[in-house]
Amino acid sequence: MFDTKLSSAVTEIIERVRVEGEKALKEFSRRFDGYDGPIKVQEEELENSSVVSDEDREIIERIIERVKDYHVRQLPRDELYVKNGSVYGLVYRPLRRIGIYVPGGKPLPSSLIMTAIPARIAGVEEIVVVSPPRDGKLNPHLLYVARRLGISEIYKIGGAHAVAAMAFGVGMKPVEKIFGPGNKYVNEAKRQVFGVVGIDSLAGPSEVCVVADDSADERYVIADLLSQKEHDVDAKAWLLTTSVHLAERCKVPGISVKLMKTLEECIDEVNSIAPEHLEIITKDPLSLLERVRNAGAVYIGPYTPVAAADYFLGVNHVLPTGGAAVYSSVLTVFDFMKRMTVASVSREEFMGNRYLGVRMAQIEGMEAHRRSLEVRE
Repeated sequence: MFDTKLSSAVTEIIERVRVEGEKALKEFSRRFDGYDGPIKVQEEELENSSVVSDEDREIIERIIERVKDYHVRQLPRDELYVKNGSVYGLVYRPLRRIGIYVPGGKPLPSSLIMTAIPARIAGVEEIVVVSPPRDGKLNPHLLYVARRLGISEIYKIGGAHAVAAMAFGVGMKPVEKIFGPGNKYVNEAKRQVFGVVGIDSLAGPSEVCVVADDSADERYVIADLLSQKEHDVDAKAWLLTTSVHLAERCKVPGISVKLMKTLEECIDEVNSIAPEHLEIITKDPLSLLERVRNAGAVYIGPYTPVAAADYFLGVNHVLPTGGAAVYSSVLTVFDFMKRMTVASVSREEFMGNRYLGVRMAQIEGMEAHRRSLEVRE
């Protein structure tokens, strides 16, 4: 349901930042973040990320390499073909400058990895990171990841005012598209600035759905369902199963359990829910994959839990929520690129097919279009 009070509050914040600039930005930073210092992270603060242990650096390095390996395979090539002496095709160009919002409640360096790496692979030149500070500081692991990925433009701001700053270029140059999850104020701010800039999605609470039969280990199922509840009190967890025993054993607070007659019915229910994450833990999980239409990501088998995908599998964990998997998809390299059609038509091809456009222009009553076609000799 649309929250008019929330929308009005966010509109006021955005408008004040747009009109008053850094004065409003600093005021909101004091009010919401309890921070009154320099907004931009200084070089010496980035160097302080050296407090991250060698062991953690090695872990981060391994994860980065796995994420790179998966996403580099997505990089598209320009597609041009020749037909009747004319050239047609589709070419790809990266966005030049993007903003990444990293939530402050639980600063998630993994989310920065999952967003910044496909951006770099796409060819994005400038990446801005914003994140609300805690006690005037940002998480050292977050700063280390940023530095490791060549990101030096980092701001200690959060909330709707951070989104407005990125969109309108307050205290920084404006970005072309904003990525990253946040609370309801961040989501509403992203919704309101869409059109001024692009946005990735409107992320809601985390979701996981497990489809399982009597071959599934109940310990795995319960652990996987509860793992996503850790993100947010509003996170959703569903178990769809054909096993009476599993249904009984998984009646845990916070987990919605539904006993179905067949696994096919389970998948039909999945398509109605359109969950962010779907796990299939059955005797023959691959046989069900083709039936799945609506899910942000599908994890197959007992050793592919959501938590593994969140961290080290290499697949992206930025996924549609709130039923948006019906019409949207996982974050990929393509989200950081634009597609442009290209055409170069020969005279012979143009003259031979001009009549098609002339008649369509007449049907639509577009006389200037018709003249543009007929003036050519």
